[in-house]
Amino acid sequence: MDDSTWTLTDGHAGNRRQAEALAAALGRDARAWTLDARTPWRWVSPRRLPGSRHAFGPDFAQALRLGRDALPGLAIGCGRQAALATRLLHARGCRTVQILDPRIAPRHFDLVVAPSHDGLEGRNVITLLGSLHPVDDLWLAAARRAFPALGALPGPRTALLLGGPSDHARHATGDWEALFDRVVDVVRREGGSVLATASRRTPPAVVARMRERLGWLPGITWADDRDGPNPYAGLLGWADRIVCTADSVNMLSEACATLAPVHAAGIDGLRGRPRRFAESLLGLGRVQPLGETLASYPVTPLRETARVAMEVAGRLRGEPAPG
Repeated sequence: MDDSTWTLTDGHAGNRRQAEALAAALGRDARAWTLDARTPWRWVSPRRLPGSRHAFGPDFAQALRLGRDALPGLAIGCGRQAALATRLLHARGCRTVQILDPRIAPRHFDLVVAPSHDGLEGRNVITLLGSLHPVDDLWLAAARRAFPALGALPGPRTALLLGGPSDHARHATGDWEALFDRVVDVVRREGGSVLATASRRTPPAVVARMRERLGWLPGITWADDRDGPNPYAGLLGWADRIVCTADSVNMLSEACATLAPVHAAGIDGLRGRPRRFAESLLGLGRVQPLGETLASYPVTPLRETARVAMEVAGRLRGEPAPG
């Protein structure tokens, strides 16, 4: 085995971002594999079937046939599809770190990094609050340099981060309208600007309403590449306060890693793991439910990536688990 690193994901932005963030925090350059599982492995991953080395096509199958010296020293996977790939590499002698609950026994990997709201336990499980991401002071400073025009907008700058419905989050039409009403009312009273962005899960009708309701205010609205380069990093870097729908653990984790107060919308519509995460943030005082005002409050940024990376590095060196 050499000292190289592979990251393995299904290409979904949230999974790719977590794997890349951990590799970067470990100080490792990584080759990124985007995996597209074939049937039947798409349905059963990370469980193994006969011929599982062919699950991700000929390139990955060929990589598995390489001699041990040509395989990476470390493989970092994120998501259920990637868990089969890291499991196969683990069987070939690679050190493996799997991010998120793999839905099989953690013993199939060297380490599993899982959010505490998943409830996964084990001697090789490292837990964190929220998700892994790159947001820290240096990242935020780089974001401000990359998007200086946002810093010229009038303050207070309110970043609005919109997610969308999921298996664990419901959004009624009236919820979106109430959210836009709240932001418009606050900016009318206090002045400032709105930095609004939609995500891949934001319904098209909601994107259209975002443009209609907020487009006349000072600031920007961004939904896709037709609006220019994605300013998401700049929004986090320049925000004086953040309003974030609570349906995305990744988005809420990154918002909470900034120095800005975070006001979470839609908590009542959550259930399951995202609800447990949101309640943890409320208990810590890191977020507040969206109310009539966007009042400021003392902030301690939530940044778990560096701590997790330090523990991963130590555990891979053979150091015992903390505590």
